[in-house]
Amino acid sequence: MEEAAKLEHFMDWATTLGVSDSPDDNKNPNHLHSPCCLGKSLTISYFPNAGGRGLCAVRDLQKGQLILRVPKSALMTSQTLMMNDHKLSISISKFSLSSTQILTVALLNELGKGKCSSWYPYLTQFPSNYDILASFDQFEIQALQLDDAVWAAEKALEKTKMEWESAIVIMEELLFKPHYMSFKAWIWASASISSRTMHVPWDAAGCFCPIGDFFNYAAPEEEQVVSEDFRDDGGMGVDGEQMDGMSARLTDGVFEDEYDAYCFYARTNYKKGDQVLLSYGTYTNLELLEHYGFILNSNPNDKAYIPLPPDLHSLHSWPKDSLYIHHNGTPSFSLLASMRLWATPTHLQKSIRYIAYSGSSISTENEIIVMEWLVKKCNQVLKNLSTSIEEDELLLSVMEKEFESVMEVKNVLLGLTGESCEFVKVNGLVGNGIGGEMGLTKKTKRSLEKWKLAISWRVKYKRMLHDCILYCTKVINDLSE
Repeated sequence: MEEAAKLEHFMDWATTLGVSDSPDDNKNPNHLHSPCCLGKSLTISYFPNAGGRGLCAVRDLQKGQLILRVPKSALMTSQTLMMNDHKLSISISKFSLSSTQILTVALLNELGKGKCSSWYPYLTQFPSNYDILASFDQFEIQALQLDDAVWAAEKALEKTKMEWESAIVIMEELLFKPHYMSFKAWIWASASISSRTMHVPWDAAGCFCPIGDFFNYAAPEEEQVVSEDFRDDGGMGVDGEQMDGMSARLTDGVFEDEYDAYCFYARTNYKKGDQVLLSYGTYTNLELLEHYGFILNSNPNDKAYIPLPPDLHSLHSWPKDSLYIHHNGTPSFSLLASMRLWATPTHLQKSIRYIAYSGSSISTENEIIVMEWLVKKCNQVLKNLSTSIEEDELLLSVMEKEFESVMEVKNVLLGLTGESCEFVKVNGLVGNGIGGEMGLTKKTKRSLEKWKLAISWRVKYKRMLHDCILYCTKVINDLSE
């Protein structure tokens, strides 16, 4: 079945289940008013430089306005999958599995049914692979370069492998075919859960939400859960009543018990033709890569951490994860305050603590010491990495090319950098009989994409340190005048 036909079949299926973007269906969420679930507020579109397939506004949308509703009966959860499969339900009850493992097993079990599954039209819309950290091989993990990132990737891979190993026995009992029992299949299923599920109060693993998971991600500018307020002239709620500026409804997506449906609201004002986005939460680029398999070119929530003086943490009560460099290179409030306190002579620290905690500089000399230390540390971190920003950006520019053959890859990458030569070797692109117009395997193409993601991530991290150096140097120069 062609992709367009699969999508059309899925849309018909979702419409039958009562999924709707019609503002006229507010009085009865399960009542069907339209021959298609989309078209009143949203439509599916493709955004090549902004997430790929996504949802586009077909009319002007106002912040806080209901734009999509997915009935509970259309949500795919562990409960719904077990409810329709007695054997699955009995087997799962015998084992002690986490909620995520249960949904992973249930998803693979459903996938194994093929076209016989009632969820088949929806499952055809899942990606064939994901680029989350747990899918990275050793070369791709090392390409992240930064110790914290390498550790996060290795930990994600280890956790996924442990969950798979402890679930093998139940998959054997359910007579899974070897393909669906493989670690590769488990990574795919767990990545589907990590990147596509939405929060529901009754299951920690979340739910799969047809159409609702077509929204691409928008980073929140600040950490918040509810909208600051709705538009001044009021918006239409699920029940069709006017909402005032004091309403405290989520502006993204939430399961509404009152309407027994997952409801999505415009997070901002959109013009007709705009891509309509969804905020999954506040994530750094490393966290986005770990859980969703992508990074943002401009992420206001990105952070860079650097090694700090060992005795720094005993001087304050701020959590370690609050001591970071912002995406634009400026040190965080907590990092600056704690560093100012650290740079103060021990016998004076108690008397000036309140000044540091207020966010004020203590003295010109103190501020210069702090800035010089940050410059030195950022330079040290950058120097200890195996490639520079310039080398990384050269690699990325080369990788913009769409490689079709092994020869193309070898001609471009061999001799470029030590890392690029290593890529050619670990992917088996050298040796007798390897070359000419031989096409690249899917595995090699995927490895190229993940390697590119790793390089893109580390460039953005290095840029934060570079911008911090520029910021601190400017402060030093301004104070020295």
